[in-house]
Amino acid sequence: QVQLVESGGGLVQAGNSLRLSCAASGRTFTMYTMGWFRQAPGKEREFVAAIHLNGGNTYYTDSVKGRFTVSVNNAKTTLYLQMNSLKPDDTAVYYCAAARRTLGSDSYVQNFYDYWGQGTQVTVSS
Repeated sequence: QVQLVESGGGLVQAGNSLRLSCAASGRTFTMYTMGWFRQAPGKEREFVAAIHLNGGNTYYTDSVKGRFTVSVNNAKTTLYLQMNSLKPDDTAVYYCAAARRTLGSDSYVQNFYDYWGQGTQVTVSS
């Protein structure tokens, strides 16, 4: 099993930045891909970004390209999401996820992932 704990959420004004972290513990050697999803009030959970832990390849949804950067620490146990130029539409609960599969064309799909964190709230005010 892998446990994931997100942190770093909060309230920020539009145009500012925030960095989310996700600490992984347990059988982390089974992880190959980690990602971020978000869920806004009244909406379905959507893919944000993913990273392949061994190759460093990344994958972003169009709405965050150029603004968000996903990365992982050298030990591959902490996932980050650097969010710049935040917009009110970025307001959501952000979830960290981990998969035992290699990053691929289906990495934007929720059931690609095996483990999930509890989420951290990000609120962007206008």
